[in-house]
Order: sequence, then C-alpha cells, then structure tokens
Amino acid sequence: MRAPVELKETVVSSTLLGITTFGYLACMALYFGFLFFRNEKFGRTVTVLVMLVAAVHTAGMGLRWWESYQMGHGRVPLTNLYEALIGLSWTSVLLYLYIEFRYGARALGALMLPIISISMAYASLSPTIDATIEPLIPALQSNWLTYHVITCFLGYSAFALSCCAAIVYLFKAGRTPADGIFPAAGGLDEIMYRMVAIGFLMLTLGIITGAVWANYAWGSYWSWDPKETWSLITWFVYAAVLHARITRGWRGRRMAVLSIIGFACVLFTFLGVNCFLAGLHSYA
Repeated sequence: MRAPVELKETVVSSTLLGITTFGYLACMALYFGFLFFRNEKFGRTVTVLVMLVAAVHTAGMGLRWWESYQMGHGRVPLTNLYEALIGLSWTSVLLYLYIEFRYGARALGALMLPIISISMAYASLSPTIDATIEPLIPALQSNWLTYHVITCFLGYSAFALSCCAAIVYLFKAGRTPADGIFPAAGGLDEIMYRMVAIGFLMLTLGIITGAVWANYAWGSYWSWDPKETWSLITWFVYAAVLHARITRGWRGRRMAVLSIIGFACVLFTFLGVNCFLAGLHSYA
C-alpha cells in the first residue's frame, strides 16, 4: 500500500478557489453592469464568464478532494465551515446557470452572484476560518455524509434561487411586463414554485439520509440536536408553502413573501445554529 504524500499546504486547490472568489466578485459587478446597460450581447458575455469561473470552482473542489487522498484522509471536501461555504456556492452557481438557460432569467444573477461571492469571500478571506484539510472524526467517516450534505446543499441552493426570484417579483416584475431583462411576473412565479418544490424534495432527502447517518454514527435516528430541529422547522415552513400553493392556489405576492420567510429559516439553519447553538453539528 502506497504511503500518503505529505503536503504542507493545499496550494493548488487554494489558489484555484481564491481565483474563483475574485472571479465571482467580478461577475457580480458585471451583472449589475448588465442591468444598467441592458445589452444582450454583454449579458451573454457575462454568462460565459460565470461558466468559466464555475469550471475553475469545480476544478478547485476536485483538487481539494484529491489532496485529501494524498494526505491519507480521503474525504469529500464538505466537512468543515470553509468547505461548506465553497460547496454551497458551487451547487448554487450550477443551479443558477440551469435556471438562467431554462427560463432566460439572467437578471437573477444580480442577486445570486452576491450571495455566492460573499460566501466564497468569507470562506477564503476570513481569518477565523481554517482551510486546513483535517482527518474526519469517526462519526463522520461514512458515505452517508456525502449523500446527506449534497442533498441539503442542493435544497438550500434551490431555496436561495426561489428567494431571489421572490425579491425581483416584489420590486420589479410585479409592476412591469417582461422586457428582455426581467422575466414576466408569471415566469418569476413559476421559478419560485419550481425551486421551492425541488428544494423541498432535496431537503427531505437530506433529512432522511441524515437520520440514517445519525443512526450509523450515534445509534439513534433523531436526537433533537439544534441543527436537526431547525432543519425540521424549515421543512415544515416549506411544506406549508407548497400546501398553500397546491390547495389554496397562492401565487404571486403571497408566494414571494413565503419564499423569503422560508429562506430566512434556511439561513438560520445553515449559519445561525452553528453560531448561537451548540450541538452535534458544531464541527460544521
């Protein structure tokens, strides 16, 4: 068996992820420029740049994964706050690009890119975050970790997109027709609903895989840990959103308000719990 290679620092992946941070910040500024100039050719150029930065982002995460194997740890790069932020940014940009191509909603980039850029900048530049690749504690050494985290992150990313569409709906599209920059109100309503539905499905899978993982690690499917409790609260909030949509026909402004409230719960579940409440998920 080949001995692990000693790496003093994750130089290559850290460099690529640092480039990614500044790339997203530049794309964020360009999206605001797109809204100002309203030039479709300029907008397409910005989209291509986002795709290129996302490719560098993907390479950086892949290299960090490889570096963990070289160090002998061999784990998915999603297990501490640094990796959680860059991982959530990654799923968010990929899902955003899908929405942009599917619905032509390029204007949402002016809201999504700040979320992605701030997450990446905080992960890369904050002196309080340790980017070192450390071995996993025994409780985390399971493939269920990968399934649980990825499904949750996809859910959070979908909820973020729903929130962005809701904000645009409330402040712009609800008053004006589609103009080639902002989708029509009906299109934004459709994005809100579909993203909530996808996010709800992914969060459901995340809670289920998390429960299986918890039973494997600690011998109990549910322990009312603060993160578990707030994940369940968030699940009920979005279940209520879908119930209101399907059975009561809630659309437009009411759907937008509920999407924003739901995403506030997501933010507290993802960050607030770690900052203010101690529990089994404090390592994240």
